[in-house]
Amino acid sequence: MLFDGFDPMDVIAPYEVLGAGGLVTGGLLEVELVAAEGAREVPSGVPPVSLRATGALDPQRADMIIVPGAMGRMPTSSDDYGDDSVLTVLARTLDTGLPALLKEAMDRPGLTMVSVCGGSLVLALAGLLTGRPTTTHPLGMDALAATGALAVDARVVDDGDLICGAGVTSGLDVGLYLLERELGPRIAHAVEKLLAYERRGTVWQNTGSTPIPV
Repeated sequence: MLFDGFDPMDVIAPYEVLGAGGLVTGGLLEVELVAAEGAREVPSGVPPVSLRATGALDPQRADMIIVPGAMGRMPTSSDDYGDDSVLTVLARTLDTGLPALLKEAMDRPGLTMVSVCGGSLVLALAGLLTGRPTTTHPLGMDALAATGALAVDARVVDDGDLICGAGVTSGLDVGLYLLERELGPRIAHAVEKLLAYERRGTVWQNTGSTPIPV
């Protein structure tokens, strides 16, 4: 899912991992770059880098949607909304058609919503993560908690139909975890070998009796 000001690594890391998953499974997995507005060139938060969305986000067609974070100055507090802050870039998505599309997607049984880095804040600012265990970039945890989400200090958080990654490079770990969860560990292992990257960190799952570490 692309929006103006997105962080390129948040997109490219899981895109390449899942794309490799499609390669090693003979096309079983298909990955597409989309935007709320449909096909267009979408500027990232790292000029002059941009990516082309090839279609519109369709919550009724996708099995999984990945929401990236943004590039900008990291906030120093939950109300730090300077013009150049990540929070400001993320908050601008509220003035687009994205929140309604994401809500429609999260209301649909069988769809898995995924975020990387500040992507969880896109969902949280839209009021979609209240009471849900989630994570984001370490410098955005206070802002995430202020929205009513349960901020968990983990590399990857799995809450069933919601999976969130922490810092920017966690997109690699999120992608590999998704391959393991959806297609099995042999596929994830094959992609690890192909990309010469081993997944980092324990995946926190909302199971068992241990209290949520907020």
